[in-house]
Amino acid sequence: MNESRKAVFARLETRFHEIYGNSHGLRFFTAPGRTELGGNHTDHNNGRVLAAAIDLEAAAVAQACEGVIELHSAGWEQPFVVQLDDLGPNPAETGRTEALLRGVAAGFLKRDHRIGGFRACVESSVLQGSGLSSSAAFEILAGTILNSLYNDGQIDPVQLAVIGQEAENIHFGKPCGLMDQISSSLGGIVTIDFLHPSLPQIRQVKLDWEAKGWALCIVDTKGSHADLTPDYASIRGEMNLVAQCFGQIVLREVSPDQFWAGIAGLRNRVGDRALLRAIHFFEENQRVEDLVNAIEADDFDTYLALVNASGHSSAEFLQNVAPQGAVKDQAIPLGLALTRKFLKGKGACRVHGGGFAGAIQAYVPLKASREYAKTMEAVFGPGSVHNLTVRPEHAGETFL
Repeated sequence: MNESRKAVFARLETRFHEIYGNSHGLRFFTAPGRTELGGNHTDHNNGRVLAAAIDLEAAAVAQACEGVIELHSAGWEQPFVVQLDDLGPNPAETGRTEALLRGVAAGFLKRDHRIGGFRACVESSVLQGSGLSSSAAFEILAGTILNSLYNDGQIDPVQLAVIGQEAENIHFGKPCGLMDQISSSLGGIVTIDFLHPSLPQIRQVKLDWEAKGWALCIVDTKGSHADLTPDYASIRGEMNLVAQCFGQIVLREVSPDQFWAGIAGLRNRVGDRALLRAIHFFEENQRVEDLVNAIEADDFDTYLALVNASGHSSAEFLQNVAPQGAVKDQAIPLGLALTRKFLKGKGACRVHGGGFAGAIQAYVPLKASREYAKTMEAVFGPGSVHNLTVRPEHAGETFL
Protein backbone atom coordinates (compact mmCIF):
# COMPACT_ATOMS: atom_id res chain seq x y z
CA MET A 1 0.00 0.00 0.00
CA ASN A 2 1.20 3.57 -0.58
CA GLU A 3 0.54 4.29 3.10
CA SER A 4 2.22 2.07 5.66
CA ARG A 5 0.20 -0.96 6.64
CA LYS A 6 0.68 -0.11 10.30
CA ALA A 7 -0.94 3.31 9.80
CA VAL A 8 -3.89 1.77 7.93
CA PHE A 9 -4.52 -0.77 10.67
CA ALA A 10 -4.22 1.90 13.38
CA ARG A 11 -6.92 3.93 11.62
CA LEU A 12 -9.15 0.87 11.18
CA GLU A 13 -8.73 -0.09 14.83
CA THR A 14 -9.71 3.42 15.92
CA ARG A 15 -12.80 3.31 13.70
CA PHE A 16 -13.77 -0.11 15.01
CA HIS A 17 -13.59 1.16 18.59
CA GLU A 18 -15.69 4.21 17.68
CA ILE A 19 -18.41 2.02 16.17
CA TYR A 20 -18.51 -0.88 18.65
CA GLY A 21 -17.08 0.61 21.82
CA ASN A 22 -14.42 -2.04 22.22
CA SER A 23 -11.61 -3.59 20.23
CA HIS A 24 -11.00 -6.69 22.35
CA GLY A 25 -9.70 -9.65 20.36
CA LEU A 26 -9.25 -7.73 17.12
CA ARG A 27 -7.34 -9.50 14.38
CA PHE A 28 -5.73 -8.08 11.25
CA PHE A 29 -6.02 -9.31 7.65
CA THR A 30 -4.89 -8.32 4.15
CA ALA A 31 -5.47 -9.52 0.58
CA PRO A 32 -3.76 -8.01 -2.48
CA GLY A 33 -5.11 -6.92 -5.81
CA ARG A 34 -3.54 -8.35 -8.93
CA THR A 35 -2.26 -7.29 -12.32
CA GLU A 36 -2.73 -9.52 -15.34
CA LEU A 37 0.57 -9.91 -17.21
CA GLY A 38 -0.73 -12.26 -19.90
CA GLY A 39 -3.78 -14.34 -20.69
CA ASN A 40 -6.53 -11.81 -21.38
CA HIS A 41 -9.85 -13.68 -21.08
CA THR A 42 -8.32 -17.14 -21.29
CA ASP A 43 -9.02 -18.47 -17.79
CA HIS A 44 -12.78 -18.92 -18.19
CA ASN A 45 -12.13 -21.28 -21.13
CA ASN A 46 -9.57 -23.33 -19.19
CA GLY A 47 -6.57 -21.54 -20.67
CA ARG A 48 -3.24 -20.33 -19.32
CA VAL A 49 -2.60 -17.03 -17.53
CA LEU A 50 0.29 -15.06 -16.07
CA ALA A 51 -0.50 -12.72 -13.19
CA ALA A 52 1.08 -10.91 -10.26
CA ALA A 53 -0.19 -9.92 -6.84
CA ILE A 54 0.50 -6.22 -6.30
CA ASP A 55 1.27 -3.85 -3.46
CA LEU A 56 -2.28 -2.40 -3.49
CA GLU A 57 -4.38 -4.36 -1.03
CA ALA A 58 -7.59 -4.68 0.96
CA ALA A 59 -7.10 -4.55 4.74
CA ALA A 60 -9.47 -5.42 7.58
CA VAL A 61 -9.63 -5.52 11.34
CA ALA A 62 -12.14 -8.13 12.47
CA GLN A 63 -13.69 -9.54 15.62
CA ALA A 64 -15.72 -12.73 15.93
CA CYS A 65 -19.42 -12.42 16.82
CA GLU A 66 -22.60 -14.49 16.62
CA GLY A 67 -24.86 -15.11 13.63
CA VAL A 68 -24.10 -12.17 11.38
CA ILE A 69 -21.40 -10.65 9.19
CA GLU A 70 -21.34 -6.88 9.57
CA LEU A 71 -18.75 -5.00 7.59
CA HIS A 72 -18.04 -1.27 7.62
CA SER A 73 -16.17 -0.16 4.51
CA ALA A 74 -14.39 3.16 4.11
CA GLY A 75 -16.45 5.52 1.98
CA TRP A 76 -19.79 3.90 2.82
CA GLU A 77 -22.08 5.32 5.49
CA GLN A 78 -24.01 2.12 6.19
CA PRO A 79 -22.52 -1.30 6.96
CA PHE A 80 -22.96 -4.34 4.74
CA VAL A 81 -24.91 -6.94 6.73
CA VAL A 82 -25.48 -10.64 5.99
CA GLN A 83 -27.42 -12.98 8.27
CA LEU A 84 -25.81 -16.41 8.36
CA ASP A 85 -29.12 -18.29 8.62
CA ASP A 86 -29.90 -17.44 4.97
CA LEU A 87 -27.02 -17.99 2.55
CA GLY A 88 -28.86 -18.73 -0.67
CA PRO A 89 -28.39 -16.44 -3.70
CA ASN A 90 -30.49 -13.29 -3.40
CA PRO A 91 -31.37 -11.73 -6.79
CA ALA A 92 -31.88 -8.35 -5.09
CA GLU A 93 -28.18 -8.36 -4.13
CA THR A 94 -26.81 -8.97 -7.64
CA GLY A 95 -23.78 -6.77 -8.15
CA ARG A 96 -23.63 -5.74 -4.49
CA THR A 97 -21.09 -6.29 -1.72
CA GLU A 98 -23.56 -8.30 0.36
CA ALA A 99 -23.69 -10.88 -2.44
CA LEU A 100 -19.95 -11.49 -2.18
CA LEU A 101 -20.08 -11.89 1.60
CA ARG A 102 -23.08 -14.21 1.40
CA GLY A 103 -21.47 -16.21 -1.40
CA VAL A 104 -18.18 -16.70 0.43
CA ALA A 105 -19.96 -17.89 3.59
CA ALA A 106 -22.14 -20.20 1.46
CA GLY A 107 -19.03 -21.64 -0.19
CA PHE A 108 -17.55 -22.49 3.22
CA LEU A 109 -20.76 -24.19 4.32
CA LYS A 110 -21.05 -26.12 1.04
CA ARG A 111 -17.63 -27.67 1.71
CA ASP A 112 -18.40 -28.45 5.36
CA HIS A 113 -16.03 -25.79 6.64
CA ARG A 114 -16.97 -23.97 9.82
CA ILE A 115 -18.51 -20.51 9.60
CA GLY A 116 -19.43 -17.86 12.13
CA GLY A 117 -20.15 -14.20 12.36
CA PHE A 118 -17.70 -11.36 12.45
CA ARG A 119 -17.62 -7.58 12.62
CA ALA A 120 -15.01 -5.81 10.53
CA CYS A 121 -13.80 -2.45 9.36
CA VAL A 122 -12.24 -2.49 5.91
CA GLU A 123 -10.20 -0.20 3.66
CA SER A 124 -8.84 -0.92 0.21
CA SER A 125 -6.19 0.76 -1.90
CA VAL A 126 -7.08 -1.53 -4.84
CA LEU A 127 -8.61 0.85 -7.35
CA GLN A 128 -12.21 -0.05 -8.15
CA GLY A 129 -13.00 -0.42 -11.84
CA SER A 130 -9.33 -0.42 -12.86
CA GLY A 131 -8.94 -4.11 -13.64
CA LEU A 132 -6.82 -4.70 -10.53
CA SER A 133 -9.43 -7.07 -9.10
CA SER A 134 -10.81 -5.17 -6.15
CA SER A 135 -13.69 -7.66 -5.99
CA ALA A 136 -11.36 -10.68 -5.88
CA ALA A 137 -9.27 -9.04 -3.15
CA PHE A 138 -12.48 -8.48 -1.16
CA GLU A 139 -13.63 -12.09 -1.64
CA ILE A 140 -10.25 -13.46 -0.57
CA LEU A 141 -10.19 -11.07 2.39
CA ALA A 142 -13.61 -12.33 3.58
CA GLY A 143 -12.55 -15.94 3.06
CA THR A 144 -9.30 -15.38 4.92
CA ILE A 145 -11.18 -13.94 7.91
CA LEU A 146 -13.52 -16.96 8.08
CA ASN A 147 -10.58 -19.30 7.58
CA SER A 148 -8.58 -17.79 10.42
CA LEU A 149 -11.41 -17.16 12.89
CA TYR A 150 -13.21 -20.49 12.51
CA ASN A 151 -10.96 -22.97 10.67
CA ASP A 152 -7.53 -22.39 12.23
CA GLY A 153 -6.24 -21.18 8.86
CA GLN A 154 -6.25 -24.74 7.51
CA ILE A 155 -8.15 -24.16 4.23
CA ASP A 156 -5.93 -24.32 1.15
CA PRO A 157 -5.39 -20.95 -0.62
CA VAL A 158 -6.57 -22.39 -3.94
CA GLN A 159 -9.79 -23.58 -2.34
CA LEU A 160 -10.31 -20.09 -0.93
CA ALA A 161 -9.90 -18.81 -4.47
CA VAL A 162 -12.50 -21.25 -5.81
CA ILE A 163 -14.93 -20.16 -3.09
CA GLY A 164 -14.37 -16.52 -4.05
CA GLN A 165 -14.97 -17.25 -7.72
CA GLU A 166 -18.20 -19.10 -6.90
CA ALA A 167 -19.39 -16.12 -4.87
CA GLU A 168 -18.75 -13.81 -7.80
CA ASN A 169 -20.30 -16.15 -10.38
CA ILE A 170 -23.37 -17.37 -8.49
CA HIS A 171 -24.22 -14.64 -6.00
CA PHE A 172 -22.75 -11.46 -7.47
CA GLY A 173 -23.69 -12.38 -11.03
CA LYS A 174 -20.39 -11.85 -12.86
CA PRO A 175 -19.08 -14.80 -14.96
CA CYS A 176 -15.39 -14.33 -14.09
CA GLY A 177 -12.65 -16.93 -14.33
CA LEU A 178 -10.36 -17.98 -11.47
CA MET A 179 -7.17 -16.05 -12.23
CA ASP A 180 -7.94 -13.05 -10.04
CA GLN A 181 -8.75 -15.00 -6.90
CA ILE A 182 -5.76 -17.34 -7.18
CA SER A 183 -3.39 -14.42 -7.70
CA SER A 184 -4.73 -12.62 -4.64
CA SER A 185 -4.73 -15.75 -2.51
CA LEU A 186 -1.21 -16.94 -3.39
CA GLY A 187 0.79 -13.71 -3.83
CA GLY A 188 3.87 -13.19 -6.00
CA ILE A 189 3.91 -13.84 -9.76
CA VAL A 190 2.24 -17.04 -10.89
CA THR A 191 1.51 -18.77 -14.14
CA ILE A 192 -1.62 -20.88 -13.95
CA ASP A 193 -2.83 -23.55 -16.36
CA PHE A 194 -6.56 -24.23 -16.04
CA LEU A 195 -6.60 -27.27 -18.37
CA HIS A 196 -8.07 -29.16 -15.42
CA PRO A 197 -9.86 -26.33 -13.57
CA SER A 198 -10.50 -28.32 -10.40
CA LEU A 199 -6.73 -28.91 -10.13
CA PRO A 200 -5.06 -25.88 -11.75
CA GLN A 201 -1.34 -26.20 -12.35
CA ILE A 202 0.34 -23.26 -10.61
CA ARG A 203 3.97 -22.25 -10.84
CA GLN A 204 5.80 -19.30 -9.33
CA VAL A 205 7.72 -17.05 -11.73
CA LYS A 206 10.39 -14.44 -10.93
CA LEU A 207 10.40 -11.11 -12.77
CA ASP A 208 11.79 -7.76 -11.60
CA TRP A 209 10.97 -5.22 -14.30
CA GLU A 210 12.40 -2.33 -12.30
CA ALA A 211 15.80 -4.05 -12.17
CA LYS A 212 15.67 -4.13 -15.95
CA GLY A 213 14.95 -0.39 -16.10
CA TRP A 214 11.20 -0.45 -16.63
CA ALA A 215 8.16 0.79 -14.73
CA LEU A 216 4.91 -1.16 -14.95
CA CYS A 217 2.19 1.49 -15.06
CA ILE A 218 -1.56 1.17 -14.80
CA VAL A 219 -3.54 4.04 -16.26
CA ASP A 220 -7.07 4.32 -14.90
CA THR A 221 -8.99 5.85 -17.82
CA LYS A 222 -11.94 6.42 -15.44
CA GLY A 223 -14.45 4.57 -17.59
CA SER A 224 -17.39 3.13 -15.68
CA HIS A 225 -17.85 -0.63 -15.33
CA ALA A 226 -21.55 -0.17 -14.62
CA ASP A 227 -23.77 -2.29 -16.88
CA LEU A 228 -20.82 -4.05 -18.51
CA THR A 229 -21.55 -7.56 -17.23
CA PRO A 230 -23.33 -8.46 -20.53
CA ASP A 231 -20.19 -7.40 -22.44
CA TYR A 232 -17.99 -9.63 -20.27
CA ALA A 233 -20.48 -12.48 -20.50
CA SER A 234 -20.59 -12.24 -24.29
CA ILE A 235 -16.89 -13.11 -24.54
CA ARG A 236 -17.24 -16.28 -22.53
CA GLY A 237 -20.53 -17.12 -24.22
CA GLU A 238 -19.18 -16.74 -27.75
CA MET A 239 -16.03 -18.71 -26.99
CA ASN A 240 -18.18 -21.48 -25.54
CA LEU A 241 -20.45 -21.36 -28.59
CA VAL A 242 -17.49 -22.06 -30.87
CA ALA A 243 -16.37 -24.91 -28.61
CA GLN A 244 -19.85 -26.43 -28.76
CA CYS A 245 -19.59 -26.64 -32.55
CA PHE A 246 -16.78 -29.14 -31.96
CA GLY A 247 -18.74 -31.05 -29.33
CA GLN A 248 -16.85 -29.46 -26.42
CA ILE A 249 -17.72 -27.06 -23.61
CA VAL A 250 -14.67 -24.77 -23.62
CA LEU A 251 -12.10 -23.86 -26.26
CA ARG A 252 -9.20 -25.49 -24.41
CA GLU A 253 -10.81 -28.84 -25.26
CA VAL A 254 -10.58 -28.02 -28.99
CA SER A 255 -7.23 -28.42 -30.77
CA PRO A 256 -6.01 -25.31 -32.61
CA ASP A 257 -5.55 -27.32 -35.82
CA GLN A 258 -9.12 -28.56 -35.58
CA PHE A 259 -10.37 -25.02 -35.10
CA TRP A 260 -8.44 -23.53 -38.03
CA ALA A 261 -9.55 -26.32 -40.33
CA GLY A 262 -13.19 -25.75 -39.39
CA ILE A 263 -13.47 -21.96 -39.71
CA ALA A 264 -15.07 -21.97 -43.16
CA GLY A 265 -18.01 -24.03 -41.96
CA LEU A 266 -18.55 -22.03 -38.77
CA ARG A 267 -19.16 -18.47 -40.00
CA ASN A 268 -22.89 -18.88 -40.52
CA ARG A 269 -23.30 -20.86 -37.32
CA VAL A 270 -21.54 -18.57 -34.82
CA GLY A 271 -20.75 -15.28 -36.59
CA ASP A 272 -17.43 -13.62 -37.29
CA ARG A 273 -16.94 -12.00 -33.88
CA ALA A 274 -17.15 -15.35 -32.13
CA LEU A 275 -14.52 -16.71 -34.50
CA LEU A 276 -12.26 -13.74 -33.91
CA ARG A 277 -12.59 -14.18 -30.15
CA ALA A 278 -11.70 -17.84 -30.53
CA ILE A 279 -8.64 -16.85 -32.58
CA HIS A 280 -7.62 -14.58 -29.70
CA PHE A 281 -8.03 -17.44 -27.24
CA PHE A 282 -5.82 -19.89 -29.13
CA GLU A 283 -3.09 -17.33 -29.80
CA GLU A 284 -3.20 -15.77 -26.33
CA ASN A 285 -3.11 -19.18 -24.68
CA GLN A 286 0.14 -19.99 -26.51
CA ARG A 287 1.43 -16.46 -25.84
CA VAL A 288 1.30 -17.05 -22.07
CA GLU A 289 3.64 -20.00 -22.43
CA ASP A 290 5.90 -17.87 -24.64
CA LEU A 291 5.88 -15.05 -22.06
CA VAL A 292 6.97 -17.43 -19.31
CA ASN A 293 9.70 -18.87 -21.54
CA ALA A 294 10.96 -15.34 -22.30
CA ILE A 295 11.08 -14.49 -18.59
CA GLU A 296 12.96 -17.66 -17.73
CA ALA A 297 15.39 -17.07 -20.61
CA ASP A 298 15.94 -13.50 -19.34
CA ASP A 299 14.83 -12.19 -22.75
CA PHE A 300 12.93 -9.05 -21.82
CA ASP A 301 12.83 -7.69 -25.37
CA THR A 302 10.87 -10.74 -26.49
CA TYR A 303 8.70 -10.43 -23.40
CA LEU A 304 7.77 -6.84 -24.32
CA ALA A 305 7.06 -7.83 -27.93
CA LEU A 306 4.67 -10.51 -26.67
CA VAL A 307 2.91 -8.01 -24.40
CA ASN A 308 2.36 -5.75 -27.40
CA ALA A 309 1.05 -8.70 -29.41
CA SER A 310 -1.39 -9.46 -26.59
CA GLY A 311 -2.61 -5.87 -26.67
CA HIS A 312 -3.19 -5.89 -30.42
CA SER A 313 -5.00 -9.22 -30.21
CA SER A 314 -7.34 -7.97 -27.47
CA ALA A 315 -8.18 -4.88 -29.52
CA GLU A 316 -8.52 -6.53 -32.94
CA PHE A 317 -9.81 -10.03 -32.20
CA LEU A 318 -11.22 -10.10 -28.67
CA GLN A 319 -12.70 -6.61 -29.12
CA ASN A 320 -12.84 -5.68 -25.44
CA VAL A 321 -11.37 -2.17 -25.59
CA ALA A 322 -14.71 -0.31 -25.77
CA PRO A 323 -18.31 -1.18 -24.86
CA GLN A 324 -20.44 -2.45 -27.71
CA GLY A 325 -21.89 0.50 -29.63
CA ALA A 326 -19.76 3.11 -27.83
CA VAL A 327 -19.00 6.14 -29.96
CA LYS A 328 -18.19 9.04 -27.66
CA ASP A 329 -16.55 7.07 -24.84
CA GLN A 330 -13.55 5.09 -26.09
CA ALA A 331 -11.11 5.87 -23.30
CA ILE A 332 -9.08 2.65 -23.52
CA PRO A 333 -8.24 2.98 -27.25
CA LEU A 334 -7.38 6.63 -26.60
CA GLY A 335 -5.09 5.68 -23.73
CA LEU A 336 -3.36 3.05 -25.84
CA ALA A 337 -2.87 5.50 -28.72
CA LEU A 338 -1.38 8.14 -26.41
CA THR A 339 0.89 5.56 -24.80
CA ARG A 340 2.21 4.30 -28.14
CA LYS A 341 2.91 7.87 -29.24
CA PHE A 342 4.79 8.50 -25.98
CA LEU A 343 6.82 5.28 -26.17
CA LYS A 344 7.86 5.79 -29.83
CA GLY A 345 8.28 2.10 -30.50
CA LYS A 346 9.79 1.23 -27.12
CA GLY A 347 8.15 -0.61 -24.24
CA ALA A 348 4.70 -2.14 -24.49
CA CYS A 349 1.04 -1.52 -23.71
CA ARG A 350 -2.23 -3.44 -23.66
CA VAL A 351 -5.75 -3.36 -22.29
CA HIS A 352 -5.76 -4.52 -18.68
CA GLY A 353 -8.15 -6.97 -17.09
CA GLY A 354 -11.69 -7.49 -18.29
CA GLY A 355 -11.60 -4.48 -20.57
CA PHE A 356 -14.39 -2.42 -22.16
CA ALA A 357 -13.71 0.28 -19.58
CA GLY A 358 -11.17 0.90 -16.84
CA ALA A 359 -7.44 0.54 -17.24
CA ILE A 360 -4.56 0.01 -19.60
CA GLN A 361 -1.15 -1.40 -18.73
CA ALA A 362 2.14 0.03 -19.97
CA TYR A 363 5.82 -0.82 -19.60
CA VAL A 364 7.60 2.55 -19.59
CA PRO A 365 11.34 3.26 -19.20
CA LEU A 366 11.91 4.13 -15.54
CA LYS A 367 13.65 7.37 -16.44
CA ALA A 368 10.58 8.46 -18.43
CA SER A 369 7.89 7.27 -16.00
CA ARG A 370 7.28 10.67 -14.40
CA GLU A 371 6.89 12.34 -17.76
CA TYR A 372 4.57 9.54 -18.85
CA ALA A 373 2.41 10.04 -15.76
CA LYS A 374 2.27 13.78 -16.44
CA THR A 375 1.26 13.18 -20.06
CA MET A 376 -1.49 10.70 -19.23
CA GLU A 377 -2.84 12.57 -16.21
CA ALA A 378 -3.31 15.65 -18.38
CA VAL A 379 -5.93 13.62 -20.25
CA PHE A 380 -7.35 11.22 -17.65
CA GLY A 381 -7.00 13.32 -14.50
CA PRO A 382 -4.69 13.61 -11.49
CA GLY A 383 -3.81 10.33 -9.83
CA SER A 384 -4.83 8.21 -12.81
CA VAL A 385 -1.36 6.66 -13.26
CA HIS A 386 0.00 4.11 -10.77
CA ASN A 387 3.35 2.32 -10.78
CA LEU A 388 2.95 -1.26 -9.60
CA THR A 389 5.29 -3.50 -7.67
CA VAL A 390 4.85 -7.17 -6.85
CA ARG A 391 3.60 -8.21 -3.43
CA PRO A 392 5.38 -11.51 -2.69
CA GLU A 393 3.30 -12.49 0.33
CA HIS A 394 -0.02 -14.30 0.08
CA ALA A 395 -3.32 -13.12 1.52
CA GLY A 396 -3.64 -13.86 5.19
CA GLU A 397 -3.68 -12.78 8.79
CA THR A 398 -1.09 -10.18 9.75
CA PHE A 399 0.49 -10.06 13.17
CA LEU A 400 1.60 -6.54 13.99
